[in-house]
Amino acid sequence: MRRQRSGQEELWAAIGDPSRRKLLDVLLALGEASPSALARELPFTRQAVVKHLAVLDRVGLVQARRHGGQLRYTVRPEQVASAARALEEAAARWDERLQAIKQLAEAAHHAENPPGPSPTEGPAPRDDASP
Repeated sequence: MRRQRSGQEELWAAIGDPSRRKLLDVLLALGEASPSALARELPFTRQAVVKHLAVLDRVGLVQARRHGGQLRYTVRPEQVASAARALEEAAARWDERLQAIKQLAEAAHHAENPPGPSPTEGPAPRDDASP
């Protein structure tokens, strides 16, 4: 049985695909476009564009409106801003985790390699005056 993805997981999957990110870039540059117009600007077929648009529409990053006999798509800026905030929050969480891992690694390194005389210092001086 296939597990249902959460909205957050669907968003990551949608924007994780380089082709969809490129499609979003082109759509942002054009402002509004049909799948055929987008396919002329991208290195994949109209059918692939339609499939990518369906994924982006499902997660709310684009919206379609009927204009004459065709659908025209636009990017939903508020949803893109929301996705950007989610990415920033995830990045901050990962930064915290990585910092904690770094601190653990440094502590383990210091525990295994306690500070002592450096190899260039030579032996410690002796206190007795014997030859």
